[in-house]
Amino acid sequence: MKLYVKYMVSIRCKMVVIAELEKLGLHYSTVDLGEVEIDETLSHTQREALASALKRSGLELMDDKKAILIERIKQVIIETIHYTDEALRVNFSNHLSEKLNYDYTYLANLFSETEGTTIEHFIIKHKIERVKELLIYDELSLTEIAYKLHYSSVAALSNQFKKVTGLTPSFFKQIKYKRMGGLENV
Repeated sequence: MKLYVKYMVSIRCKMVVIAELEKLGLHYSTVDLGEVEIDETLSHTQREALASALKRSGLELMDDKKAILIERIKQVIIETIHYTDEALRVNFSNHLSEKLNYDYTYLANLFSETEGTTIEHFIIKHKIERVKELLIYDELSLTEIAYKLHYSSVAALSNQFKKVTGLTPSFFKQIKYKRMGGLENV
């Protein structure tokens, strides 16, 4: 039986879901971002207990097909940007269509209608958050970050970063160093 979980966006969320399934004695075959495959069919009581346990952790079981599809769109984007190192061989719209087996126009319209923003803006927001994270870790150069996140150039990454944050990537990095220096002097 497949269950869909809203707000399940990280490895830590997966760990919470696994722990709750185990507490309830439920057996699972897979736990992915936003999706859980359990071996048994849930009774109404078990479903309510699981929903309640997940809600305490800020997660929700979903039943509405459109809401499930919106969450799946988000999960594919988050997984691709934050947890996948392999380069996309196609553009994001084709990637979403292939992963979800829906026409991209349908996905884009549903997402915009429901979320009040476009898929493109959601992707940009997550890409910029990932750029910030990689800049803070300071393990990759800006060129490597641009390549990793599928920007056409460092200039394209820098322009988008400045447009979204109001800062250049190098200034953002300097702020990080100033904060760290301030903490070391305490």
